[in-house]
Amino acid sequence: MEKTRKIRCFTTFIILIILIIILLIMNVCIGTVHISFKAAFATLYDHSDRVGRIVWDIRMPRAIAAMILGGALALAGYLLQTFFHNPIAGPFVLGISSGAKMIVALLLGNAIRVSSLAMIAAAFLGAMLSMGFVLIISRKVSSMSMLVVSGVMIGYICSAVTEFVVTFADDSDIVNLHNWSRGSFSGMTWDSVGVMSIVVGITFIFVFLMSKPLMAYQLGESYAVNLGVNIKRIRVLLVLLSSLLSACIVAFAGPISFVGIAVPHIVKSMLKSTKPIYMIPACFLGGAVFCLFCDLLARMMFAPTELSISTVTAVFGAPVVLFIMIRRSKEKNV
Repeated sequence: MEKTRKIRCFTTFIILIILIIILLIMNVCIGTVHISFKAAFATLYDHSDRVGRIVWDIRMPRAIAAMILGGALALAGYLLQTFFHNPIAGPFVLGISSGAKMIVALLLGNAIRVSSLAMIAAAFLGAMLSMGFVLIISRKVSSMSMLVVSGVMIGYICSAVTEFVVTFADDSDIVNLHNWSRGSFSGMTWDSVGVMSIVVGITFIFVFLMSKPLMAYQLGESYAVNLGVNIKRIRVLLVLLSSLLSACIVAFAGPISFVGIAVPHIVKSMLKSTKPIYMIPACFLGGAVFCLFCDLLARMMFAPTELSISTVTAVFGAPVVLFIMIRRSKEKNV
């Protein structure tokens, strides 16, 4: 049985890596200007011409950003589901992304120019504020549905404030602020990719080092305490790391819906395992695949008009959430 499980996990990782490579190539080659794989590969040696600039200044940083932020979003969702012991907890549903969006919008809407790290810090502050309200509410209600409804209400309040800021923003900022508030990977630069790589990479390492304590935490707090796990420290780290990942995503791409909920469940069904040592890297890879695929559809479905990334992720992610809720309801009735 253990050997079969390891083979399945290995196969899952191979499939996810192959899908990332294929989708990365497709995102680079497919667009309003079609570029053959041979021509795209040739830009590795010389990207001073028009094709090279399209590949290396526009499409490649966008594709890599979609990989990094998609993986971070799925990982944030997994951490929140572990923290709340709730299968439909996620940054978007619980209003954490909306809180981060609100604080960033207040900066951008007032024409305040800040660095990428300052944007992440502002988004982190907003995420922590929303997370604080969610934690307070979670202590007052025991129902999963009530927690989700509370998170949605927090999200609506933050979104209302954001829309107010967008409405009264300077004309020169309205277009960019509106596009960002709907979620998009467009306009990514190598500087942005560098910053997000460092932030997400360091956070991923911290999360992966928590694999063993998380495994014990999943089996129950009493069990974890008996194994010597510091529950308070684990809970604080889960809140901080999930909020930091959510902040990084919102700062660069705006709020993106349903990825944080859907991907961990899809990955879990592929692995047939809930062990964090497998789930953490698999969630990251799965999120990268999901966002690369959705971003390609967002760019090409109605080209040259580009859809917001949240529009596409909702189409694929929302059915997964509905399926989870229906299945949980049936399990309770049995």
